[in-house]
Amino acid sequence: MMKKNMYINGEWTAATNGHTRTIINPFNQETIAEVPEGDETDTQSAILAAREAFDNGEWRHTSATERGKLVQKVAELIERDQQELAELETLDSGKTLTESIDDMKTIAEVFRYYGGLADKDGGEVIESPIPDSRSKVVREPVGVCGQITPWNYPLLQASWKLAPALAAGNTLIIKPSEITPLTTIKVMELIEEAGVPKGVANLVLGSGAKTGQLLAESHSVDLISFTGGIETGRKVMTAATGNFKKVALELGGKNPNIVFDDADFDTAVDQALNAVFFHAGQVCSAGARLLVQDSIHDPFIEALVERAKQIKLGNGFDGSTQSGPLISKEHREKVENYVQIGIQEGANLITGGKRPKAEGLQAGFFFEPTIFTECETSMRIVQEETFGPLLTVERFNTEEEAVQLANDSKYGLAGAVWTTDIRKAERVVSELRMGTVWINDFHPYFAQAPWGGYKASGIGRELGKQGLEEYTEVKHVYENTNPAPLHWF
Repeated sequence: MMKKNMYINGEWTAATNGHTRTIINPFNQETIAEVPEGDETDTQSAILAAREAFDNGEWRHTSATERGKLVQKVAELIERDQQELAELETLDSGKTLTESIDDMKTIAEVFRYYGGLADKDGGEVIESPIPDSRSKVVREPVGVCGQITPWNYPLLQASWKLAPALAAGNTLIIKPSEITPLTTIKVMELIEEAGVPKGVANLVLGSGAKTGQLLAESHSVDLISFTGGIETGRKVMTAATGNFKKVALELGGKNPNIVFDDADFDTAVDQALNAVFFHAGQVCSAGARLLVQDSIHDPFIEALVERAKQIKLGNGFDGSTQSGPLISKEHREKVENYVQIGIQEGANLITGGKRPKAEGLQAGFFFEPTIFTECETSMRIVQEETFGPLLTVERFNTEEEAVQLANDSKYGLAGAVWTTDIRKAERVVSELRMGTVWINDFHPYFAQAPWGGYKASGIGRELGKQGLEEYTEVKHVYENTNPAPLHWF
């Protein structure tokens, strides 16, 4: 069993209160690690260290080029330790090792992208309308950044926050989910190895109530970035009002996957499965709402169900496994509760909806791929983020109806359109109120393009140039080149 510590002010440390938490593998509930269970005292120490490092340290005065080199060095170290990181991620989250390795490749690219972007914006010269003057706009680091990350993509989501924050010259305190901290701990070891100065990057471990809440409340924190559920996001946003800190929230979605009758049938079926059942549906952008044109509804669902029944659940380290378990007992119970809600609401459960009985799956938090048909948009299972292998199917007839149904949600993170009529696709995506829209694809993202949502899916953007700008403040610098008395008074 591994034993790990927090990283505060350049030191690896246990929790002040002496408490620890055991980390388990969701595949078989075996204990894989013991980590500190920190509280407000540890969090305050990390905040003070980050504050001191920003206000009086060398980091924000380090050239953007040098900061970029350090962030790119982290990318190299992640590539070096890719296998170890991937295995830790699979142990911690239950996802397949193939997924974890792909995650590590993407994570390295995120650090490499922001390392390269660090020195590319030297400001903007503005043509001043006032004679004898010069004007420019520059971006400066925000300051101390609190970062709270979720359990579904532990290191991927952490990289979206760590890399731009460091590249922009900030100091930070990151708090990963208390149930999946192992890869964030490991990458903090790599950040230390890369040479980050003392106090610049800090890691606290513990519950959201005791550690994350203080990051959001503290007047010594200048920005809070949170990825997670909508209710916790609301609490973070409220807590941040104390000193009007910058807030960045990625709060998930209930994402429509729209299939028109002229779509490539087999490809759309295949991608509809991947959209919702990838990583057991524990994806903020999962295509958990399938909207199928009425003229192809029945054969499409028949093909979908046949394929869904063949999805192989199992150990993420088994190369034949296609989907791992849910993250915890509590989360599986939440998904099970949504199945009961769907049945009570009158939706038609046509496959799944229960724990698998196959040998070797009893110890883990597995749940069968589940499909409900005859769903109405008003149903809770359609409107609420179930965050599991649960697909709801709605029918539509016209293009206008598809758009109306797709937008009938408090969320607005992502959505997709399947059709061979590119003009129709462009019309539809132009009407979708979502931060990311895909045409004839589902799930692609990359470091160069911004990620975030409309409406209740959050505030701000991660990735892309916009992801770096989130970690900066804008300053206008005006210079009078020929100062003289005004003689006003």
